[in-house]
Amino acid sequence: MGVLATDKNKVTLIYNSGNSIGKQTYAYVSSSKRGILAIDSSKTNITGTQWAEIADGLGIKLSDLINQDHPDFKKEYGEKVDLDDEHDYLKILEKKPELLATPIVIVDGNFHAIESPSDFVKYIDADSADVSRNPAEEK
Repeated sequence: MGVLATDKNKVTLIYNSGNSIGKQTYAYVSSSKRGILAIDSSKTNITGTQWAEIADGLGIKLSDLINQDHPDFKKEYGEKVDLDDEHDYLKILEKKPELLATPIVIVDGNFHAIESPSDFVKYIDADSADVSRNPAEEK
């Protein structure tokens, strides 16, 4: 069991409210019928262990969690980045959470990177699985 909440009845959202995709994804997730645990990385400290668990859950390297095209990243680290190891990327995420590449949702224990706020809809089919798509059938 990891350190992040993966309750089957809740959606966990890790996002940064400082960017538009984070805000929009929060709106989509909030509209879900499931409970929500929203973790805003600009307001809540996410530990290195949690970042490592997120990367592992997504099946990616820690460096892939960082938006290396972000102007603040380029300003601080330059165009060509050659950091020594994954711990350097952990330090970046801990000190500059606004560099998070995409919001992440955890649904039913599965981790998903959200490229577009509407991507979230793909992962909540269970919310509407028993809802008829044809209102005439309900009569």
